[in-house]
Amino acid sequence: MENGAVYSPTTEEDPGPARGARRGLAACFSLARLPWYRRVLKGLQLLLSLLAFICEEVVSQCTLCGGLYFFEFVSCSAFLLSLLLLIVYCTPVYDRVDNTKVKSSDFYITLGTGCVFLLASIIFVSTHDRTSAEIAAIAFGFLASFMFLFDFGAMLFEKLQESQLRKPENTTRAEALTEPLNA
Repeated sequence: MENGAVYSPTTEEDPGPARGARRGLAACFSLARLPWYRRVLKGLQLLLSLLAFICEEVVSQCTLCGGLYFFEFVSCSAFLLSLLLLIVYCTPVYDRVDNTKVKSSDFYITLGTGCVFLLASIIFVSTHDRTSAEIAAIAFGFLASFMFLFDFGAMLFEKLQESQLRKPENTTRAEALTEPLNA
């Protein structure tokens, strides 16, 4: 047997330029599904909630720990939820699920996370011991909650614009009822 006969059916030829420049993980990752301002907001949500969680984890002692524990839970959850949404938007998972369900989930998750993160930050402000790590965590928490709420506002604005584009011409109901059908 010759080497060519043994190895030719199992080896892959040089793919050449037909496959394109993107390979590996880069081929599965795309930021094009989100407008630039939403990408910035999603990135800031991810970064600020992670920083809030890290700063909160540095706190070594507390007198009223309930606010700290609630803030810890919320900041970690916010980081994981924003990471999950970013992964869904930037990978082929987005193509496999219904786009309207992804957008609707993002809409309500972002609103809920922003409100609960703001509440957790307010509670943590009222119970903290004024250490530098706690103050940094609170600052990052407020900034992250505002980024979630700004993102919600941007999605709400987009929804309102879409609904305005879908509305038919300005005809009143009385005009539509009095107009003959075959006119």
